[in-house]
Amino acid sequence: MAEYKEIHGTKIRKYTTNPDNPITGEVWYNDTDNVLKFAFPAVTTTGSWATGGSLNAPAGKALAAGAGTKTAGMAFGGDDDSGPTIVANTELYNGVSWTEVNNLNQARRALAGSGVQTAALAFGGANPGSTNKGETEVWNGTCWSEVADLTTARREISGAGTTTSSLAFAGYDTAVRAYTESWNGTSWTEVADLNQTRSAVGAAGASNVSSLAFGGDTGEAFSPEKFTGTESWNGTSWTEVNDLNTARSGLGGAGIITSALGFGGQSPASPPQTGKTEVWNGTSWTEDGDMSTARGSMASMGSSKSNALGAGGYTSGPVTAVTEAWTGPGLPVGAWATGGNLNTGRYAGAASGNPTGSLGFGGYDGTAYVGNTESYNGTNWTEVADLNTSRGYLGGAGVAGTAALGFGGNPPSTLAVTESWNGSAWTELADLNTGRQLLGGAGTTTSALAIGGFATQAINESWNGTSWTEVGDLNTGRRSIAASGNDNTSVLVFGGLTTANQALTESWNGSAWTEASNLNSARQELAGAGASNTNALAFGGRVDPPQAAQKLTELWDGASWTETSDLNTQTKGNFGSGVNTSAINMGGTQDPPILANTEEWSGSSTTTKTVSTD
Repeated sequence: MAEYKEIHGTKIRKYTTNPDNPITGEVWYNDTDNVLKFAFPAVTTTGSWATGGSLNAPAGKALAAGAGTKTAGMAFGGDDDSGPTIVANTELYNGVSWTEVNNLNQARRALAGSGVQTAALAFGGANPGSTNKGETEVWNGTCWSEVADLTTARREISGAGTTTSSLAFAGYDTAVRAYTESWNGTSWTEVADLNQTRSAVGAAGASNVSSLAFGGDTGEAFSPEKFTGTESWNGTSWTEVNDLNTARSGLGGAGIITSALGFGGQSPASPPQTGKTEVWNGTSWTEDGDMSTARGSMASMGSSKSNALGAGGYTSGPVTAVTEAWTGPGLPVGAWATGGNLNTGRYAGAASGNPTGSLGFGGYDGTAYVGNTESYNGTNWTEVADLNTSRGYLGGAGVAGTAALGFGGNPPSTLAVTESWNGSAWTELADLNTGRQLLGGAGTTTSALAIGGFATQAINESWNGTSWTEVGDLNTGRRSIAASGNDNTSVLVFGGLTTANQALTESWNGSAWTEASNLNSARQELAGAGASNTNALAFGGRVDPPQAAQKLTELWDGASWTETSDLNTQTKGNFGSGVNTSAINMGGTQDPPILANTEEWSGSSTTTKTVSTD
């Protein structure tokens, strides 16, 4: 058997307490506690929801059905709140955005769905005349075909399974029902009723012999008689099992009979919409991370609890079109660590580089706009040659502390000036075509983008190392944005200000911008880092009202944003650079004070555990 030294190249060391920066797997002796300890990868212990691309229903949509997973989902039917109009629309989801495809043959709402994106079933619901529907339609990946009707037409119905083996249960026709029907791929057959009559029930399950029903309304649909009961179906009968922690109806469901997720819904509280999420382990429910947008009557889907998706639904305000995807526990936990302070505290500057080699330049120090440039070696900041034009609210680009680009900014008015840093001095180069401030920047000294700016401009310019060329505009012009990207062909822009703070995200492919999933928190004056449009970090910024500086950090995986470990210090007008696994944040303000602090991001971290000798 190999010894510890043979594996790690060193003996177990003794420390008075713990080492400052233990590595994963390292073991040491803590002389104060008189125990052996080791470094273990820090991972999330709870699940979380990430905002995805919105449904193609600008006014929002509710009471639609869903099928599939969070990376290959579909939503069909429902109420489009532009009317409201009961619709037949079908949309497919690829993990990033929704695409409209062929409609249902029957427009309806409050229907149920089962199956996957290429083979789904739609059944029940109510039509625009509020007539209960029994029609069943099967989706073959291209279009819907009508097949055998339910035995009992009803709305607020729930279901689970596949196109050849599904279960339909609960619902409302002239009263709340406990009816259960089994689908064999050709027809529906009445089977044993639920123990409790109810409608708008959460559902999970793999087939017509294995399903789970939870929550619901025990009075007329959307009555205050919310229910916590859970029942398990074995192909012959329903068995009452442990209840949900929160009574509610119109909740989403995903998973199978032994491992499920229940989320959202309408509870007896005021407002009734909830974002509560509960995890079923086959025996009991445990509360986990809430949805970002509390809602009920959404389209829900997920063949397992780890690939759940919720789209649309009723909120306490407008009907929403927002999509959220679930990620369970076990993800690496990133962390911010305090670094050395800038020599000059400031905000509205720009940056290049990473935590071991960075450059911070320009900004506002509380009394004047400055040209100060500082170089960071991973520990300390050193003042180096100033910008030729002192300014703040400028854009910046660069992946190293020895090569950077600064452009735009103010004062005395919006500037077009571009300067390049070669490791020792700044040199003026060709101006932007459109002078502006509060713009975003990404790229390098030879391949960069200058994006947006004051006042809510959509202008986008591309830099080739010599000159700027106007290219495709943002879809939504805005200022005070953040950006990520190591060249001018793959860039992400997020946040900003129009007439209000924005959560908007847009992805650049070298020729055009595409709208992508929103940030979870709308904000302006934030900082960003990242190598491309598929990985990014958003941190700090300002949320209105009350113009408050934030610690918020969100991680982009190419499809959606996930909230992760906060900065240690609230800040807005901060600036930073790096990639989503290794980034640096510097400066900013809290109105007052103006900040000089630096924080370094690592996409993974460790936690210390004690070796048990029992």
